[in-house]
Amino acid sequence: MEQRSLKVLETDKTFFTKISTTISKLLIPTKVGINGLLISMKRNNVLKAYEGYTENKEMEDATKKELYAQKYEETYSLYLEAIDKYIMDSVYKKVKAGTASTFESSALSKYYTVIRLKDEDYVEYKHRKQKYLLELDYETVASLEKKDKLLQRYSNFYLSKMEALYKGILKNYSIRLADVNSAKFNPTQEIYKNIFDTLEEYSNNILPLKIEKHQDSISKDLLEDYHRFERFSVGKLEERDEVEKKLVLLGISRSLFTHSLPLSVAERCYASIMKETRDLIVSATGKKKKEETYSLLLNIIEEYNIRLASTKVYWDKQEEKEEYKKFWNSYKKICKLKQKQYIEYMKQREVLFIKADIKQLRKSKKDYSKIIKFYKEKLVENEAMKQIKNSCTTRQGKYVKI
Repeated sequence: MEQRSLKVLETDKTFFTKISTTISKLLIPTKVGINGLLISMKRNNVLKAYEGYTENKEMEDATKKELYAQKYEETYSLYLEAIDKYIMDSVYKKVKAGTASTFESSALSKYYTVIRLKDEDYVEYKHRKQKYLLELDYETVASLEKKDKLLQRYSNFYLSKMEALYKGILKNYSIRLADVNSAKFNPTQEIYKNIFDTLEEYSNNILPLKIEKHQDSISKDLLEDYHRFERFSVGKLEERDEVEKKLVLLGISRSLFTHSLPLSVAERCYASIMKETRDLIVSATGKKKKEETYSLLLNIIEEYNIRLASTKVYWDKQEEKEEYKKFWNSYKKICKLKQKQYIEYMKQREVLFIKADIKQLRKSKKDYSKIIKFYKEKLVENEAMKQIKNSCTTRQGKYVKI
C-alpha cells in the first residue's frame, strides 16, 4: 500500500494570511492605521476651512463671513477629536501592552498631566489640551517624508492657533493674579512661575517659527530680545542667569502679549524679579557674584522704567505720578552724558536708581533693612552720602544700679 506523507505549509506566507494581516493592521488603531487616515482627512479639511476663512474674513457680507468662520470652527473641533481618539485608542493600548515607543509613552504622560488640570482650572485645561494636541500633530507632519507643501500649509494654521492659545493661557493667569485672594486659585508665586514658564515655552517653540515665516514684520526690538533669550538655552544656568532670562522674557511679552499680560500684571512681574534679585544680592557670599547681581538689578530697574513705567497712563495717586515725572526727567538728563562722559553717566544713573528704590522699599511693611544697608554703602562709594562714625561721650562719676 502506497504511503502518503502530510505536507506542512508555512501559513504566514499564504495569500489569505497576507490579506488578513493587512486588514488586522487597519483595524488595530495605530499611527499608520485607521486613526492615522482619519487624522489626515480631518487635517486636510481644517486646512481648507482655515484658508477659506482667512481669505474671506475681511469680506463685507457678514452672513458669508459667519459661514466661513462656523465651518472653520466645526472642522477644527472634528480634527482635535480625531487626534484625541488616536491617543486614547492607539497610544494608550500600546503603553498598556508594553509595546509603546519612548515618544508614545512620553506623549501619554503629558496627556494625563493636561487632563488633571480639568478639575483645578477648566479654562487653562481647555487651552492646554488644544495646544498639546496641535503640538503632537505638528510633530507628525514635520516627520513625514513628503512634507514640504503640507508643512508650509500647516504651519500657517498652526501659528495662528498657537498664538491665540498662548494669549488665552496668559490672559487666564492675569485674571488669576488679580483674584489671588480667592481660595480657588494658586498662590501668587506659583502664578508668576506659570507666566514665565509659558513665555519660555512660547519663545522656544513658536517664536522661532514666527520669525522664520514673518521675518519682515518682526520688529528690531523683538529680534534683539529673542537673540538675548537664545543665550540662555545652552548649559546649566545660575540663579542670576535665571533672573536675567525672566527679564528678557518680560521684554518679549511687552512686544507680543500687551493685552494678555496688561501693564498692571507686567508691573507685578517686574516687581517679583526685582525682589528675587535683591534677595540674591543679600544672600551672595562672594564679592564678584554680589557685584554681578547688583549690576543686573540696575538693568532690571532701567528696563522696568523704559519699557513700562514711562508708558504708564493711569496712576492710583496723583503724587506718585508727579514723583515719577521728577525721576524720569532726571533720568533723561543723565542719559545725555552717556556718549561724552560714560563713567559719570554710570555713576549718576546708579545713584538715581538706588535712591528711588530705597524710597519705594521704605514704604513697604516688609523688612528690607539688609538691602537698604547695602544700598547705603554704594551711595557712600559714589560720594552721594557721607558715613558718620558712631561716637558718644559719657560723664565721669559714680553710677548706682536702680
